[in-house]
Amino acid sequence: MDQRTLEQILADLPLGPLRYYDRIASTNDDARRWASRGAQDLSLVVADEQTAGRGRIDRRWFTSTGAALAFSLILDGRQQEHTPASWLIPRFTALGALAVCDALQEEYRVAAQIKWPNDVLVGGGKVAGVLVETQWLGNQLQAVVVGIGVNVSPVSIPPLDAVSFPAACIENFVGLIRRENDDLETSQRVDRWELLRSLLSRLLEWREVLFQDVFISAWEKRLAYIGEWVRVMDIQSPTIKQTGQVIGLERDGSLKLRTARGDVTHLYSGDVNLRPLK
Repeated sequence: MDQRTLEQILADLPLGPLRYYDRIASTNDDARRWASRGAQDLSLVVADEQTAGRGRIDRRWFTSTGAALAFSLILDGRQQEHTPASWLIPRFTALGALAVCDALQEEYRVAAQIKWPNDVLVGGGKVAGVLVETQWLGNQLQAVVVGIGVNVSPVSIPPLDAVSFPAACIENFVGLIRRENDDLETSQRVDRWELLRSLLSRLLEWREVLFQDVFISAWEKRLAYIGEWVRVMDIQSPTIKQTGQVIGLERDGSLKLRTARGDVTHLYSGDVNLRPLK
């Protein structure tokens, strides 16, 4: 891939300027620097390989050459001046995750779910993650950087000892689904750049209703573990903070849990992990 070819693939989308790298430390870091210098709305950073990709609390995110998607989209934060600050990270994180789910369903009939707050699951394994970072000037939000990583081929799956949750990739499911549906095309190959175009297209559509109730409803329909009992784990330790049954979302993006006593509690912090209660 090269920048000119990628620009042609994405030409039908109303994006801003594009930066493509064969190899980069982190697309989010590059996007944040670009945003600090006044990058326009919908500027995009894409990399074939990341050497220092990040997830939450600076956990490493693997992006192998030719095997995954790694990109960061810069959104003008000044459009959200009347949005409660506590809504920003949850909503924009869900924006990226919902776009991934829709693209996988529409392009490959792969059913995906959103594991609150920022992961996308297929078949119970993590295939994508979203990292949202904001940039402020005083009390004024200047930019929102939505970073998304998607495991496409088996090479993109990190070793078991390097992850805290089982990982998976898109191609492991595509061939199976095609065979089950008797498709003439039974290859499991996924074109990363066409997936990127589809994903961005869905992201742009959902952005138009990001702070409307219809968005929360769509997010809730994709929510993993709905109706199931889960453990809420501290993100930096194996400590169980609480258990509960996932029952939905609030408008602010917090997760609603029903306790064993029947009380409803809310998770507001992204500094937790959900695990099925088994």
